[in-house]
Amino acid sequence: MNQEEQEEYLSVCRDKFVKILDDYESVTVLTHINPDADTIGTALGLASLLRENGKRVEVVNVSANIPKNLDFLEGYEKIKKRVEYKNSLLISCDCGDEKRLGIDISGRELVNIDHHSGNTSYGLLNIVLPHAVSASEVAYRLIKPIIKMNKSAAEAFYTALMSDTRNFTTGSVSAKTFEIALELIKAGANPGYISRMLILRRSLSSLRLLSCALSDLELFENGKIAVMRISKSDIQKTGALPSDLNGIVDYGRSLVTVEVAILIVEYEAEIRVSLRSKEINVQSIAQAFGGGGHINASGFTKKGIDMNELCKEIIKLTKFEINREKVYKI
Repeated sequence: MNQEEQEEYLSVCRDKFVKILDDYESVTVLTHINPDADTIGTALGLASLLRENGKRVEVVNVSANIPKNLDFLEGYEKIKKRVEYKNSLLISCDCGDEKRLGIDISGRELVNIDHHSGNTSYGLLNIVLPHAVSASEVAYRLIKPIIKMNKSAAEAFYTALMSDTRNFTTGSVSAKTFEIALELIKAGANPGYISRMLILRRSLSSLRLLSCALSDLELFENGKIAVMRISKSDIQKTGALPSDLNGIVDYGRSLVTVEVAILIVEYEAEIRVSLRSKEINVQSIAQAFGGGGHINASGFTKKGIDMNELCKEIIKLTKFEINREKVYKI
């Protein structure tokens, strides 16, 4: 969709959203498991605006830990581990599949706000813009004409926008992205402060975990593929939390020859894989293993398979995708 078509789509969604919202006094804003700044920032931004609109709002994330570096956002400390409202409207943020919410949503009306092209449309109303750089962009553009932006929401949306674009470096960044960023700054978001809060507050355990990943780094396909592995023992000896993994895979992608970076992390019950690329479609690779995401940033989880065996399978498929892209361009 071009910009005009997106605005028409959002206008239709907005009218439906307002009608659904009017039927509820309470709202439960849901974020996905193993949360990142986009899901948390979008949820906290929406919650702030809906409260100002007279709604009773709770924000829920069922994960054991949420990223500590987001604690500067208003409402962070009030995020709940379970849904407490009985008859509230559910709104999911940045979640492509209801399984990633970690809760049972059956029998409840849900509005699904997202930007993943593989979104399974699990809501009563699905507001999904795959061309948007973040879920916060979708939420901001949806709600801007009906509720006045406040400083708290502007900070949360800007944080999500900045994080999901990797500090405005992803290929999806456009003039529209900077237009929205400027509007959020004018509404009260402080870009320098937010950058410091996000980037310059890493935990010691995250640096130790990064050291483990870099020491394991291997290159394949003449340096086009970078692979890093983190074992259960690495996590245990560093005392790292899931949020300490954020950004590690990007170190592999930063190498000059690398086209695809792969991070494979071994947990107690599953293996989590993150895929990042400069141009190659890694979404198709993730989908082949039951996952999803975006063209340049995707991932999946697997159970009941050896980490090294899984690594071989991923590399094989990645080589195929790189060579396929090469043939396609020729």
